[in-house]
Amino acid sequence: QVQLVESGGGLVQAGDSLTLSCVSSTQLFSSYAMGWFRQAPGKEREFVAKIGMSGSSKEYADSVKGRFTISRDNAKNTVYLQMHGLTPEGTAVYFCVAATTVVGRRFRSASWGRGTQVTVSS
Repeated sequence: QVQLVESGGGLVQAGDSLTLSCVSSTQLFSSYAMGWFRQAPGKEREFVAKIGMSGSSKEYADSVKGRFTISRDNAKNTVYLQMHGLTPEGTAVYFCVAATTVVGRRFRSASWGRGTQVTVSS
């Protein structure tokens, strides 16, 4: 299991930007595909974005495409999620996920962080 710690959440207003970070404990960070999911109150956890091991491959949920950017710094064992144009619908706990195998948007035998709360007020 990989230890993942998210940070950067907070309370913002609609239209604001926020950048989330997720630091991994593993020294094999570059061997893991990374992703972000979110879970809003009363809803199931949903895919937000993923990034391949080298950082060249990225995929986004339609709901965030064009507003969110996922990136990684393998030297710092960190993955980021830049969020622009936040809306109240973006209010959720955001989770970082790591896996060596990803099929579509499913992270196999994944390690999850504990999440960071993002609250967007209207």
